[in-house]
Amino acid sequence: MTRLWTAICFALISLLVLPAAYGQDLRVSLLGTGFVQPAMDRFGPSTLDEAGGDKLLFDCGRGCLQRLAQLGVPLKDVNKLFITHFHSDHLVGIDDLWLTGWIRGRTDVPLEVWGPPGTRAMMENLVKAFDLDIQIRQNAGNSEGIKMTVHEIKEGVVYERGGVKVTAFDIAHGNIKPALGFRVDYRGHSVAMSGDTAFSENLIRFSRGVDLLIHEVSAAPQTGVAVHVTPEEAGQVFDKVKPKLAVYSHIILPPNFTASDLVARTRQTYKGPLEVGEDLMVINIGESVKVQPRSK
Repeated sequence: MTRLWTAICFALISLLVLPAAYGQDLRVSLLGTGFVQPAMDRFGPSTLDEAGGDKLLFDCGRGCLQRLAQLGVPLKDVNKLFITHFHSDHLVGIDDLWLTGWIRGRTDVPLEVWGPPGTRAMMENLVKAFDLDIQIRQNAGNSEGIKMTVHEIKEGVVYERGGVKVTAFDIAHGNIKPALGFRVDYRGHSVAMSGDTAFSENLIRFSRGVDLLIHEVSAAPQTGVAVHVTPEEAGQVFDKVKPKLAVYSHIILPPNFTASDLVARTRQTYKGPLEVGEDLMVINIGESVKVQPRSK
């Protein structure tokens, strides 16, 4: 009888602990909210979504690993990367994620990568570039973590495990094709991430009903084919999608242009909930959408 009660108590404790460990919520961390221009307060584009025990990384720009370290995220736990497109500011942290993650603890599982056609060739070339270093370190017996599993994807559901679903959708980034945005759904909660895009009806279609919409923006003048949205256009997107919260990332501002200026221009077309994203901003999506105080 004692053993039975012990087993029952253990099961009850497990039920209490499991939601705390894995959670019913979807947690989104803005690792980098900048663009190709180096800046100390805005690192390269990268977003971490945590759901159901998964840590899903979307793009891996400059400084991604430093931001993960600041948030206390173990590198060994980050082994799923989704790539929006092949602009360098979204990619230059991949070798760091792959190699440093392996060296610092991800020794038993490969890095899994999803991206547009061309992703496999890019990752194979990374292996060639670091071949000598890999050979030296493999002599220490760490081999599984250096492997990669690459999925070349197109629009549609690209990942579905443990209640977590990731959907890719085509976006309009000028002549950069293919280019993808992503939507993550988990237990009735959702976030959509635009990637780099001009105004896109397809993004609106795939993002409708989300709790959180993370969208790029450029207040800088554009010439030729549009590759980014203006604040006014972003406001139109937000007004059509109607997320519980809209957040700017991949923020391009001209000199002396402030976050307040960005909001003011957006308010010409959108009156709903809006945040100008910052590096290390964390957003919890549960019964409501809440922005945590920024980590220092």
